[in-house]
Amino acid sequence: MFIVEAIFWVVLIICALFIILGIKSQKGKAIGVIDGRLADAGTAPNCVVSEDDTQPERAIAPLSASLKQAAAAIVKTGGTITAQTDSYVSATYMSKIFKFVDDVELRAAGPGVVHIRSASRVGYSDRGANRSRAERIRAAL
Repeated sequence: MFIVEAIFWVVLIICALFIILGIKSQKGKAIGVIDGRLADAGTAPNCVVSEDDTQPERAIAPLSASLKQAAAAIVKTGGTITAQTDSYVSATYMSKIFKFVDDVELRAAGPGVVHIRSASRVGYSDRGANRSRAERIRAAL
């Protein structure tokens, strides 16, 4: 009986921690454009970026589309646009269970070229979720 009770409490504590992280992620916002570029991917494996000089394990190809088309693909794949200008779009995606919020940012880089950044707001690893999301956006174009 003790083992079952201990497992119950461990699972309960882990779920509570995930709920707290989900709430924390809802309070952030997209980084935005820095010096004319989308922000670097950083060191955690929970982000992909198409800007030049991105570490190979976090690099992704830019989108071949207009900014307007890419923004429409975000909405089509379940994202919510949070800011939009002629050269920049930010959007969020929320996970269903723990309500984690991830950011997707787009930067127009020239005719038919849009850089993309998809990143988790909290946590270290995303188990490939952001790369998968960026590829779903690409497929929706």
